[in-house]
Amino acid sequence: MEIPLLTEITIILGASVLVIYLFQKLNLPTILGYLMTGIIAGPHMLALISASHEVEVLAEIGVILLLFIIGMEFSLKSLAAIKNSVLIGGSVQVGLTILLTALIAFWVGFEMNSAIFLGFVFSLSSTAIVLKLLQERNEVNSPHGKIALAILIFQDIIVVPMMLLTPILSGQEGDIWIILLELLLKAAIVIVVVLFGARYLIPILLHEVAKTKSRELFILFVVVICFAVAWATSSIGLSLALGAFLAGLVISESDYSYQATGFIIPFREIFTSFFFVSIGMLMDVSFLIEHLFIILGILVLVILFKAMIAGLAAVLLKYPLRTGILTGLSLFQIGEFAFILSKVGMDNNLLTENTYQYFLAVSILSMAITPFVIQHSEAVTRLFSKTGLSDKMPVLGGNKESPEGDQLIENLKDHTIIIGYGVNGRNVARAAKFANIPYVIIEMNADTVKHERAKGEPILFGDATNHFILEHVKVYSARVAIIAISDPPATKAVVTSIRSICPTVHVIVRTRFMHEMSDQLRLGASEVIPEEFETSVEIFTRLLHKYLIPQDEIENFVQSIRSDNYEMLRPHEISHKRITKVTIPNLNISTLRVQNSNKDIVGKTINESRIRSKYGVNILAIQRDEDYLSHIEADTEIKQLDILFLAGKPEDISRFHEVIKV
Repeated sequence: MEIPLLTEITIILGASVLVIYLFQKLNLPTILGYLMTGIIAGPHMLALISASHEVEVLAEIGVILLLFIIGMEFSLKSLAAIKNSVLIGGSVQVGLTILLTALIAFWVGFEMNSAIFLGFVFSLSSTAIVLKLLQERNEVNSPHGKIALAILIFQDIIVVPMMLLTPILSGQEGDIWIILLELLLKAAIVIVVVLFGARYLIPILLHEVAKTKSRELFILFVVVICFAVAWATSSIGLSLALGAFLAGLVISESDYSYQATGFIIPFREIFTSFFFVSIGMLMDVSFLIEHLFIILGILVLVILFKAMIAGLAAVLLKYPLRTGILTGLSLFQIGEFAFILSKVGMDNNLLTENTYQYFLAVSILSMAITPFVIQHSEAVTRLFSKTGLSDKMPVLGGNKESPEGDQLIENLKDHTIIIGYGVNGRNVARAAKFANIPYVIIEMNADTVKHERAKGEPILFGDATNHFILEHVKVYSARVAIIAISDPPATKAVVTSIRSICPTVHVIVRTRFMHEMSDQLRLGASEVIPEEFETSVEIFTRLLHKYLIPQDEIENFVQSIRSDNYEMLRPHEISHKRITKVTIPNLNISTLRVQNSNKDIVGKTINESRIRSKYGVNILAIQRDEDYLSHIEADTEIKQLDILFLAGKPEDISRFHEVIKV
């Protein structure tokens, strides 16, 4: 029995593995490998893939998951803080690009309606590529990352009115204003529902799901939220990608966004590969070769003009020129929604087949070089600053928009990661706080996370075996990671995950039993502290104190036991380590209260009562009410109810006790 689409999935994934492996060897971007896979397997070369529509559906899922994760990394507060960037920056970038493109197209011979439509498609940038690259470089929350995201959000919204206006540009009749009014009303309803869900409904439901500690239920619930909101926005005429972003914002308002992101990332990586492959499948290589110089000329113009316009939008928002350049170098390409819009233009006779092929070639090439440009954007910015042109540019002032980051994580450096917030984890956190050591806690108990966050503890919900969670708490810049959980298999998984990311962090593992130590050390733990032997160490430490063994000898002895992995305490082991024997025969230290008013003791000095010569004991110190007398002289007077700290033989102390007791 043949399963539909299985052949295409196998071909795409298999070819992707081979091509990306080769690209990794050549140190080329992964996205370029996916595009090349699509070109090779597409209908214009080897024609290995026939179910192109089904592949496009999988590609759409990839875009949905990508925007969902971006939304989870943001928050409603962050989005509200960049509202000016969305409205002003987006309007400037889209408006100026449409105007400039339409003028150039009209000048070279296009009709005005077709010229305006070309402005529509060229104004859109690639949400999927830009956000994926910024996310990989941890630049989504950088100034240029925030502006790029804001402009991309505006583009995702404005593409819907563009589609509605396209039939009018072609000369068709229709009451566009009523349609737009209905769309705005539906969008307002969706926004209200999203705000209500983010503030009240979803955090409560996620908390209940997290309390079950069921990984399957948690993943299922998060995926349902993602696709439900995306479907809701799509059903009212907005894009699926915008709905997925809103769904991510809903999750971001809860304590579980990092855990959800860690679960979704593997699915995103699979499905976004289909997106980039599907884009590559559109490329007609023979047309590209035949019209190479014209296509390259158009590509250069697109890069220059779009980069300058996006950079101008950033500068108008009062960002520094450097941020404007980085923004322009992020948004110069033509995006995936332009492909959808171009098909609408083809259906309405606004694009000819020849123009469409030029558009496809320029768009795909602009996408293909985006990873290289973003990778070297800092170098380009530095090169521009050396020319001195930046000094001549007008400075409009710093941007006042500064969305709050996660204050629990934002400034972590040289910190301690505490995994597990049981008794041991709490005690470690208290000690770290007392010593002013920066720390962050990872905990899987939803109730604990909720309560401790309310108290101000730097704690987040997550599974420490998940690479995303560990990277989020910056394990690569931590000094110590302390694993204080009571699940041996989970502890091993956490150690393995930490070591796969960071070989330098000092990993301290708490375990219950001695036999678990060797496995933990083999997996990469720096120290393993078994509770059963540490209890024994504490007991015999106090025992040695009672026998008046010197403190430095006790400390050296304990250290030698720990450094030998507690070999002395193992059954059938004989230790050759010894400590100095203190030769004070039968000496005891006791505490006695002067209970009676014996006139030979009470009211007299130590010299007068002759305690040492008569009873054979020495008074080391006296506790009198709230005072502690540690400096004892011959003329020190003894009073009733004094507490005496005595040193002597047990039988002498007992004899003296008979004299002073009631």
